[in-house]
Amino acid sequence: MRLSLNKKADSLNDSDRPIGLLAGWGSYPRAVAEALQSQGHHVAGVGIHDHADPRLADLCQHFDWIGLGGIGRAIRLFKRWGVREAIMAGKVHKVLLYQPGWWLKHRPDWTCIKAFSPQLIWGKSDRKDDTLLSTIVEAFARYGIDFQPTTKFAPELLVKSGHVAGKPLTSKQLKDVSFGWQIAKTMGGLDVGQTICIKNQTVIAVEAIEGTDLCIRRAGELCGGGGITVVKVAKPHQDMRFDVPTVGIKTLESIAAAGGGVLAIESEKTILLERPEFLRSARRMGISVIAQADATLASAAA
Repeated sequence: MRLSLNKKADSLNDSDRPIGLLAGWGSYPRAVAEALQSQGHHVAGVGIHDHADPRLADLCQHFDWIGLGGIGRAIRLFKRWGVREAIMAGKVHKVLLYQPGWWLKHRPDWTCIKAFSPQLIWGKSDRKDDTLLSTIVEAFARYGIDFQPTTKFAPELLVKSGHVAGKPLTSKQLKDVSFGWQIAKTMGGLDVGQTICIKNQTVIAVEAIEGTDLCIRRAGELCGGGGITVVKVAKPHQDMRFDVPTVGIKTLESIAAAGGGVLAIESEKTILLERPEFLRSARRMGISVIAQADATLASAAA
């Protein structure tokens, strides 16, 4: 729904200002909006076309849409609504940037073109996730809108250390976790991806531009016998304002489809969505899930 402001945005008290939500694909933006609502915050949502769930509008005091290149429009909307702090949540399908005619479909505005000209026009900068997302954060900051870590408002979404679901891991599975953990950290440090699929201490698949779910399903195609262990970690110097590792029921569905049996994630730096249903689904699918801060748990198997 959309409501008009009763006061001019500039005259709002800090306590009356909505929290901005820049929403991409998946259930993560909805979880963030629900957490903000539960704390008494108003939510001002901007959804990315072909990504965000339309039902998100029902959780927002203000809501509107932008194309993938509509950074200027998003800034204007947030300013109109009085937003000074915002959260970025949900996946953006980066692969769209490599499809023919994406400029015409997603219509980057002048603010977007200026911000991303080093990457998209002149080729003077790389297109790594951190580079692109930092550029977005900096573009909003120039207009007085600061992106904050989700955990500032919804720390309960972070998974705690320990055994999360399913049966205890076998010695063999723990060795695969330990083996995959260090490789995943290395790939994260290179800003390539956060997910590694392992079997018998062999790398089966590495996440790149396709994302976690397709990486896992590709591992299943390459290793038809099942028994895959999936390791998903934060980057060594993870900026908690964006691209925070996130797992949910769809992650479990991809693991089950690939014949996998283990998911290892990094505690305190991974968002766990729809926790009650996630736990039920893990048990039903026979998938063991562990969360750890480092590889010390897995090293017990060495």
